[in-house]
Amino acid sequence: MSNRKLNVFLPLLFAVVLALGMFLGHKMPGSNNGGATVFFTKPNRGPLQEVMDLIKAKYVDSLNTDDLQQEAIEGLLTHLDPHSIYIPPSELQRVNEDMEGNFEGIGVEFNITADTVNVVSVLSGGPSETAGVQTGDKILKVNDSLVAGNSITPEKIRKLLRGPAGSTVNTIVLRQDKKITIPIKRGVIPLYSVDASYMAAPGVGYIKISKFSATTYDEFMKAIRQLEKQGMEKLVIDLRQNPGGYLDAATRIADELIDDQKLIVYTKGKDFPRTDYKTKRPGLFERGALAVLTDEGSASASEILAGAIQDWDRGTVIGRRTFGKGLVQEQYDLDNGGALRLTVARYYIPSGRSIQKPYGKGHDDYDDDIIERYHHGEMVNKDSIKIIDTVLYKTAAGRPVYGGGGITPDIFIPFDTSRFTPTLTAIYTRNTFSNFAYQYYTTHRETFKSYKNAEAFTKNFQTTPELISDFKAYAQKDSVPGLDHLTARDETEIRTRLKAMLARQLYRTEGFYEAINAEDPMVKKALEVVGKEKGASAE
Repeated sequence: MSNRKLNVFLPLLFAVVLALGMFLGHKMPGSNNGGATVFFTKPNRGPLQEVMDLIKAKYVDSLNTDDLQQEAIEGLLTHLDPHSIYIPPSELQRVNEDMEGNFEGIGVEFNITADTVNVVSVLSGGPSETAGVQTGDKILKVNDSLVAGNSITPEKIRKLLRGPAGSTVNTIVLRQDKKITIPIKRGVIPLYSVDASYMAAPGVGYIKISKFSATTYDEFMKAIRQLEKQGMEKLVIDLRQNPGGYLDAATRIADELIDDQKLIVYTKGKDFPRTDYKTKRPGLFERGALAVLTDEGSASASEILAGAIQDWDRGTVIGRRTFGKGLVQEQYDLDNGGALRLTVARYYIPSGRSIQKPYGKGHDDYDDDIIERYHHGEMVNKDSIKIIDTVLYKTAAGRPVYGGGGITPDIFIPFDTSRFTPTLTAIYTRNTFSNFAYQYYTTHRETFKSYKNAEAFTKNFQTTPELISDFKAYAQKDSVPGLDHLTARDETEIRTRLKAMLARQLYRTEGFYEAINAEDPMVKKALEVVGKEKGASAE
C-alpha cells in the first residue's frame, strides 16, 4: 500500500523539487541572465578595468599596478565632492582605530629628536606603566630592531611597538645612562576624544571634545556626571578644531542637552530617503546655561551639534564660522583591503538649512576656502563673513540664520593674528615648546611633585624669569630668530604656552587645556556669557 502511494506522489514530488530549484536558481546573485549564460558569457568589466588588465598583461615595462589603481581611483573621485575619498589598505587600520577610540599597543607617548625616541608620557594604568617604563626613558631597541640613531620615523616605531593585545614586546631603554631591558605585555589603549573636563569657574563646567568617535558619548556622560558632582549648573562645550566623526555620537550628546521630541538633524540624498534624528529621552543637562565654542576647524558632526543648539536657541554659539561640511559618507570595504568613503546624502539641521559650503569650482578651490577667509578679513571681522546662501531661515525663537557655508556664531571672536610673528612661527614649526617642556621636566622632576593636580598647577605655577631665560637659550640652539627683540605680546604668548606645555607634560591634555584656557579670549567670553544667564530655556 505504501509503495503504491509513493508511485502516485513521486511525479508530483519531482515537479515540486524542480520548480523550487528553478525559483532558487533565479534568486541567486549573478544568475538573472539564466544559468547557462553565467558560464559562457564574457563578464562586462567596463573600459576602466579592461585598460588596467591590458596594462598589467601587455605593457612593455614592469609597473606597480596597485599604485596605478590608486591613482585611477583618486582621479575618478576628483570629479565628485571633496569628501568622497579612497582609503588605501596601508591607512585603513589607522583610520578605523581613530574612529573606534582604541588601538592595541603599549601605552606611551613619544617624540623623536636627533634620531632618539624619547618617552614623553606614560598612560596611567597602561601596559608600559605596569612594566616599569618611565617618562624620560629613551628607547634604544624594540625586539631585534635597533631604533636609536637609525633614521627612525614615527611610523616605523609605531609599527614596532603596536601588536595584538596580550603579546609581549621586548624593549631596551636608556635611563640615566643605564641600559634597562623591559618586556611589555601589550594591551588595548584608549584614544580619548574628550580631551578635558573641569570646573572653569564656580558653577561652570568646561568640556573639550576633539572628535566624535565610538567612545565619545560615554566619555561625555562620565564628564557631565563628574562635573555635576562638583556643582556644575552651567556648561561650556569646546568644539574648536573638531573635524567631526560619527553622527550617532553627536546626536546622542545633543539628546542630553535639548529636551524631548526635537529634531536634531535629518539626512537626505538622491538614493537615500529622508531620515530624521530626534531627541528621545530626558537628558542630563537640558536647562542650564550653555555655550558652544567653534572655529573654522569645527566640521561635520561638530556643526550638527552646534547647529541644533543654535536652531533651538538652546545656547550661545561663540567663536568663528565653522568649516561647512554637511555631507554624509558611508564607508565600503574593498577587496584589496582598502575602503571607499562615499558621500550618499546631505545633512539638514532643524531650521531646514544645509551647512555644506559650495564645491562646484573643484577640490583646490574648496581646500583653499579657509585661506581665502583669512585673506578677505573674515577671521578678524564678522562683517567680512560672506553669506553664500541668501535664503533666510529662522531659529525656534525667530532669529535669522543662513545655510550654505557652516554655522555663523552668535558672538564673534576674532583670530589673533599677532601670534604669528616670525619668532613665534619659528618656535611653533620647530616644536620648540614641546621639546623644551620635555627636557625641562625630566631635569627638574622633583620640583613638580608639589602639585597634586592640574587645577593646583594652573593656580600656583609661575613662569619665572629664570624659566624664560632657559627657554630662550634652548630656542637659540634651535636657530629661532628674533629672541633678543621680543614684543610684549611675544613674551606673553611664550609664558602662556610654556606653562600649558609643562601642564601637558604632567597631566596630558587635561592639564594643557586647563592652563591654556586661563588666558583664552574665547573661553573668557563664554564664561562671561553663561555667567550672566540664570538659565537657558529649552523651549
